[in-house]
Amino acid sequence: MEPQVRAEQTETDDLGVFRQYRSLLFAIAYRMLGSSADAEDMLQETFIRWQQRSSAEVRLPKAFLVTIISRLCINYLRSARMQREEYVGHWLPEPVITGSSADPSATSLMDESLSTGFLVLLERLTPTERAIFLLRDVFDYEYSDIAKMFDQTEPNCRQILRRARQHIANGFTRFDASTQECEDLMQKFLGATINGDMQGLLSVFSQDIVLYTDGGGKVAALMNPIHGAQDVARAVVGAFKKFSPSNAVAQILKINARPGIVSYLDGDPHTVISFDVAQGRLRNIYIVRNPEKLKKLRRIE
Repeated sequence: MEPQVRAEQTETDDLGVFRQYRSLLFAIAYRMLGSSADAEDMLQETFIRWQQRSSAEVRLPKAFLVTIISRLCINYLRSARMQREEYVGHWLPEPVITGSSADPSATSLMDESLSTGFLVLLERLTPTERAIFLLRDVFDYEYSDIAKMFDQTEPNCRQILRRARQHIANGFTRFDASTQECEDLMQKFLGATINGDMQGLLSVFSQDIVLYTDGGGKVAALMNPIHGAQDVARAVVGAFKKFSPSNAVAQILKINARPGIVSYLDGDPHTVISFDVAQGRLRNIYIVRNPEKLKKLRRIE
């Protein structure tokens, strides 16, 4: 075989292997970073390193690729921590529209780990805690494999995971509603918000509800979370009157594997609202208005 032909064949094989694991790599990176744009950047860098590797380096392509993207995400998070500390207002993950399930073979935990509330909780963890927690509890990697990825001992990995689980458990809300129940709550929330119906909102809010908004300093948004049903209801009604254009169109869609609301203005995404639901009521509301985080969402005509 001629050298040029052999090189072209190698490039084709490399691309094929990378494509085989691309969805897994993106799933890890998005959960690590809370941003599909940043996850795509990590995929590109992983592919570059995959092409630059020596054949002696790789016995198991999947393990190699997962190790590379996990380490890249950890390094990125360490550098991005300062950026998020300087972020204007409250940082929320970039929303993504998903289908009926994030993955046809997904477990409930896999979908749960994609939710806005879960991604917000992951912000409590250090980058290494986050990686080990996700790889073990969401993607079901063995301790022995995780230890090799991060040059740790298995006992150290177990200790790091134990600490991460404690941080997550302190704020975790179990999602216990069906899709239909969620959509009914969304409709009631929308109707009450549009009509300025405080009692209607209170009927779907839990008493300890929290409202989070993210404008990124680019559009109007609350600087801090609002707590409690009465205060959240007033804030929601006031914000709708002040910031929702009369010609906006709202749709109920799957946002991060859960029913949510996307508001469109002239076909472009304007606001995304996602929720945590517990015991038949809205527990947390997450409103993303930062246009940088909405530009990848689909347009409507």
